[in-house]
Amino acid sequence: MKTYCLMAIALLLGYLCIGQDVDWRCYGNDAGGQRWADIDQVTPENVEQLTVAWSFNTGELARYRNRNYLMERAAFEATPLVIGATMYFPTPSNQVFALDARTGQQKWHFDPKVDLFRSEFSEMTCRGVSYWSDGNRARILMGTIDGRLFSIDAHSGKVDEAFGKGGYVDLKLGVGLVQVTSAPAICGDLVIVGSSIGDNNRTNDPRGVVRAFRIADGSEVWRFDPIPTNPDDPAFQQWEHNSAYRTGAANVWATISVDREHDLVFLPTSSPGPDYYGGERLGNNDYANSVVALKASTGAYQWHFQVVHHDIWDYDIPAQPLLFDYVKDGQSTPAVAIGTKMGHIFVLDRLTGKALLPYEERAMPQSDVPGERTSPTQPIPIKPAPLGLQNLTVEDVWGPTPAELEKTRKDWLTRRYEGIFTPPSLRGTIVSPGNTGGINWGGMSYDPQRNLLVTNINRFVALIQLLPRHEPDKVTAYLNEVRNDDNQIDPETNRMLGTPYRMSRLPYVKATDSGIWAMTKPPWGTILAIDLGSGEKIWERPLGYMGDIDQHPEYKDFGSINLGGTCLTASGLTFAAATVDNHIRAFETRTGKLLWEHELPASGIATPMTYYIDGKQYIAIAAGGHGKNRLTIMGEEMVVFCLESDE
Repeated sequence: MKTYCLMAIALLLGYLCIGQDVDWRCYGNDAGGQRWADIDQVTPENVEQLTVAWSFNTGELARYRNRNYLMERAAFEATPLVIGATMYFPTPSNQVFALDARTGQQKWHFDPKVDLFRSEFSEMTCRGVSYWSDGNRARILMGTIDGRLFSIDAHSGKVDEAFGKGGYVDLKLGVGLVQVTSAPAICGDLVIVGSSIGDNNRTNDPRGVVRAFRIADGSEVWRFDPIPTNPDDPAFQQWEHNSAYRTGAANVWATISVDREHDLVFLPTSSPGPDYYGGERLGNNDYANSVVALKASTGAYQWHFQVVHHDIWDYDIPAQPLLFDYVKDGQSTPAVAIGTKMGHIFVLDRLTGKALLPYEERAMPQSDVPGERTSPTQPIPIKPAPLGLQNLTVEDVWGPTPAELEKTRKDWLTRRYEGIFTPPSLRGTIVSPGNTGGINWGGMSYDPQRNLLVTNINRFVALIQLLPRHEPDKVTAYLNEVRNDDNQIDPETNRMLGTPYRMSRLPYVKATDSGIWAMTKPPWGTILAIDLGSGEKIWERPLGYMGDIDQHPEYKDFGSINLGGTCLTASGLTFAAATVDNHIRAFETRTGKLLWEHELPASGIATPMTYYIDGKQYIAIAAGGHGKNRLTIMGEEMVVFCLESDE
């Protein structure tokens, strides 16, 4: 009888556990961005049975009709939240939708009425919103592309009139033209927000201050400027000739992480302006291109670790700092992993900033541009070993035909290239990895059960050309030469006012009728896993494809440029979209085996998430494409999957 009672109790406990809803409460599920969910209904054995449960059309694209400049900049990159059976997510123009997470039925809709006729937006996206509750009140916090921070009642969709001025704080006041593209961070009763800045126009771009506001009323509590202006700050000495007073950017556009237990906030900072010439800001430029740890309650500086000294490659830290517990010899240490565009991952003690996995400072090539002075060394991780394209040779050049291959090899040999951190030059420099990464804003995920870090990376280089401002005829001739190449992507040009140079940036790719191909050997995008105990990569495989695989079946193994991250589950699954080929995929986390893929109505240039309600596990992905990537199909749907039902 006793045995039967124990069995009944066990079955009841199991039923209660299975029946418990599981939310996705932050952009990265937890405040430290692990993007892992303790849900195991969908498994490697049954993942092929996933089917569309519901989809929701936002109607976003109608806003861009007859406004091509909007369509070319828009990207539906949102990862939704699910709290108490309600899903919340933003669109590129900062509309917010609240839906029933079981059915997709709309509960409310909020529109901040961003003025879309303005053309200043360097990016038109909103990757997420944040949630706060004190048990009585619940708020959705969102930063907008026109530089406002909103507090919205999570139940009604109405603004909180007590927050700021009628429901929002104007982030531009005292700073200048800034945008917000990532979800704010929440710590206790504070909302912490950075900004996105177009940082290639001039040396004195807006300053990248990070600010904390009280959620109760929107009052500012503290601010931190990643460009130090206090002469008593040791970092100030790394900005020569008082250049810290004259430089802008170094902003935090990526997602901020929070360690509530230790009252810490981790800022992933970007390059000072402008990106590709630093002669007006000589020195290491400390706090820029760094993870900076602050006291979350006060903003007091704790420590920083710089991943690039004196950045002139647009090597912002794009990924949310990943917080996890590092275990070695039975000892657990609070850790933070920093993923970079260079394909470098640094693993640090979260409380001190000291390295937990080894790295070293290595000598690097020096600039030959008048006025520039590059750092003699750069930090390179030993474990995990650098990922993606690092030190290439002409043998790594690729072309789809012998003629294209020979043409690319000849072009390669005319450029400056001496491995990673080759400085921009007047004859054109191959920058490897390019400004898309390595790791980009999709970031990294962590499986605490298997101690595995999973990330997707880009394997592209960029061609950077500095153009003397005082020789306008040469500037025009160069740009015309590039544009006359029928297969070449149009160059991005930037003025870099306040410097002697303009800049031209090209992805080192070409476009043909069968798709886009990179001018280096495939794969061009991969997904991989690293054992954080040993620091060793345990698997890597191509992710997605670019081009017509009916004409060129081999392209299916070539990988794709990918923007967006992964999410992991307790059952050992990794979900990823991110590619231009319109598919969401599931991989086995332990081995990297592809188990399932489903075609979406548009490219899923976003990070998927998962949640569990009323006995069902759901997986959601924003399918909206990316306006700047003309290979993608533009869309406006949130697509949600669950296992096929026998009912």
